[in-house]
Amino acid sequence: MKFIAIIPARYASTRFPGKPLALLGGIPIIQHVYERVSKIIPDTFVATDDERIGHTVDSFGGKYVMTSVHHHSGTDRCEEAVSKTGVSADIVINVQGDEPFITADQIKTLCQCFDDSNTDIATLVKPFTPDMGYEALKNPNSPKVVIDENNRALYFSRSIIPYLRGIDESDWLLHHTFYKHIGLYAYRRSVLSEITQLSPGILEQAESLEQLRWLENGYCIRVGKTDVETIGIDTPEDLQHAADFLIRQAQKNY
Repeated sequence: MKFIAIIPARYASTRFPGKPLALLGGIPIIQHVYERVSKIIPDTFVATDDERIGHTVDSFGGKYVMTSVHHHSGTDRCEEAVSKTGVSADIVINVQGDEPFITADQIKTLCQCFDDSNTDIATLVKPFTPDMGYEALKNPNSPKVVIDENNRALYFSRSIIPYLRGIDESDWLLHHTFYKHIGLYAYRRSVLSEITQLSPGILEQAESLEQLRWLENGYCIRVGKTDVETIGIDTPEDLQHAADFLIRQAQKNY
């Protein structure tokens, strides 16, 4: 199978304007992401709507595609970008531009989901561990996933799913493996074109989770499991946490 990776990157952001160009360890966030992904997927492109991001990608030798400013999601931006690259790919990987610590193993796990011909879309999950605590489990900004015996997603929710009846909430992590959704996606090329034509469904509007639109329309979302914790950057405060993590990594490897 032929893979292509698209990294959607907007300059405008309510919580963190110019985020892709913010420096992490002296290097733009978008460069961290691009270099990690392109080592595994040679056909990697940044999809942006801002010339400043495009020029930055060009300056470090990366490839980029200019896309519309009117897209409502990274998925829509991916569809336009793939069409413009001219690359004939079977699978499109959508890597968020604010995930500077994405690993090769995570990308490979995502790709392996398509070894099953029934897979339409793939994503990743990470088990919540007891040391993370109940507060982390109930955080609505960390969507949860329930999966079936064949590692297909049954539902995504900002609420804790499943509910453990008869067990004190403080002990839930000791009695069940809950899965945290990692926002990394891959789609069959034809499926990407189809899902970008769908209208938001009732469940998506209720939870504000785009992947529920795909489940509502019958697509099979295969789930790969990872034990690696990702550090997404949504705010300037997150950037400081990421910088601290980078320092700890460097000290560990020293």
